[in-house]
Amino acid sequence: MNTVKIAMIGTGDISGIYLKNITQTFHEIELVGVCDLVREKAEKAAKEWNVPRIYEDMYEAFRDPQVDIILNLTRPDEHYGVTKPALEAGKHVYSEKPLAATFELGQELVRIAEEKHLMLGGAPDTFLGAGIQTCRKLIDDGFIGDPVGGAAFMICRGHEGWHPDPEFYYKRGGGPMLDMGPYYVTALVNLLGGVWSLMGRAKKTFAHRTITSAPKRGACVTVDVPTYVTGIMDFDSGAVGTIFTTFDVYNEGQARLEIYGTKGTLICPDPNTFGGPVKLLRPEEGGMKEMPLLFDYKENSRALGLADMAKALRDGRDFRASYKQTLHVLEIMTGFEKASEQNRAIELTTHYERGAAMRNNPIHGILD
Repeated sequence: MNTVKIAMIGTGDISGIYLKNITQTFHEIELVGVCDLVREKAEKAAKEWNVPRIYEDMYEAFRDPQVDIILNLTRPDEHYGVTKPALEAGKHVYSEKPLAATFELGQELVRIAEEKHLMLGGAPDTFLGAGIQTCRKLIDDGFIGDPVGGAAFMICRGHEGWHPDPEFYYKRGGGPMLDMGPYYVTALVNLLGGVWSLMGRAKKTFAHRTITSAPKRGACVTVDVPTYVTGIMDFDSGAVGTIFTTFDVYNEGQARLEIYGTKGTLICPDPNTFGGPVKLLRPEEGGMKEMPLLFDYKENSRALGLADMAKALRDGRDFRASYKQTLHVLEIMTGFEKASEQNRAIELTTHYERGAAMRNNPIHGILD
């Protein structure tokens, strides 16, 4: 089998599941090299997962004629600085979320990709998993009637109590909306379609955070981004959605995603996961019922979107996690803060049409 060759830039915390799935799950992609500013991290990843090459820097990876796609797993504020030169070097790029730290930087990346006829897209790819894809089919098949709205909640007290290096969550490219919002907004637009207008409120509750996790326990972090963000979205379909993300609140029920229709309500799984449960409430049924998952990839399948990009690259079809989606999601997420600052509703400049739904393949790890 001819595989699509991948070079990974960044071997931090998120890289472990990518390394596992690229090397063990998805049969049509091949990891040929890794790179990290801390060489010891790259060496550890290469040794554990039998990666043949360690690049001295990212530019060496960009020059490697063997590489088809650059996998950008750097920190959010670094995404633009890695993706731009990769595109300029003629490489397709799949990036962790968000596409860039600002909408304007995301627009520039899209412009370069279009000028060079390159694929550009990225995470989250959880919407391709069994949970959200089952929800999409139930909605599209009319199980809740006509969608009238949706609501998403991501509520927590921040990451400084458990993450080994949480400072970047409170810097540009971080905050609850750009960190966790991509999962919720991506799921919403895949279930309800594109957004044409939005309103928002955003604030920074605490100016400083004290890290209580090892190894930086006791260090003080200055907060540079809003940590309490709420928004209202007008979908092209006529549905109205709400979203609330925060790092400021104590709450046991961290994740909720609900879609409301004229005939029922769909309780979706945590969009940061690939599986279920999926619950459907219809009045004639007498209560909430858990629905069977109808698609593959119930487990943590990060790199599923990358594998889909690779299959699309080889077969000449569209891929599902393209920049058409990631840029639209970025404009929505950054739009809430802009709407808050300007105290008005904002009409979006991007337009989004849902990509193809997933199709089951009898061989796990090979896509349609």
